[in-house]
Amino acid sequence: MASPFDNLTQELARLPGIGRRSAERVALALVRKGDALMIPLIRALQSLHETVCVCRLCGSITTRDENPCRLCSDSRRNTSVLCVVEESGDILAIERSGAFKGVYHTLHGRISPMAGSGPNDIRLAELEQRISSGGFTEVILAIGTDVEGDATAAYLAERLSNFNVPLTRLALGLPADSGIGYSDPITLKRAIDGRQAL
Repeated sequence: MASPFDNLTQELARLPGIGRRSAERVALALVRKGDALMIPLIRALQSLHETVCVCRLCGSITTRDENPCRLCSDSRRNTSVLCVVEESGDILAIERSGAFKGVYHTLHGRISPMAGSGPNDIRLAELEQRISSGGFTEVILAIGTDVEGDATAAYLAERLSNFNVPLTRLALGLPADSGIGYSDPITLKRAIDGRQAL
């Protein structure tokens, strides 16, 4: 039978970005610091469990008493432009840029045969339902640019082509403050292919 320490390590290792060694370090810190770390963490997790949920419109994170979320409820947002993202964290990144003032739809994943995730494992039905309700003049696919992201974007483009709403994808190219010599060949090819007039 596993010890409480092993159980905690195993549960922590299930979190994204935390491997077995990191999980052990976190568990050891919780044991060493005792109540100073554990009690606030337990309270934060309990509060999260009781108050946080998924927005019924965009699928991002919100609270039970603010559903739909503040972005979906903001009358200043452009509700005719829909940005489709993989995860809620992508919304936070886009919002930090200040470049997008439309509304969002979170897929909660991507199509990944290697990970056993198919079209039924993402919020595709909800996306199609939102678009079919009308009112969108553009749907932006803000999907990752790796193989799985490209496959997901291609699949979405095919499925959404029947709705007669223009589909776009985020531009690809060189990151800011980066030299050409530091870029990989795929990024350089995309930057050249997606070049714009000055």
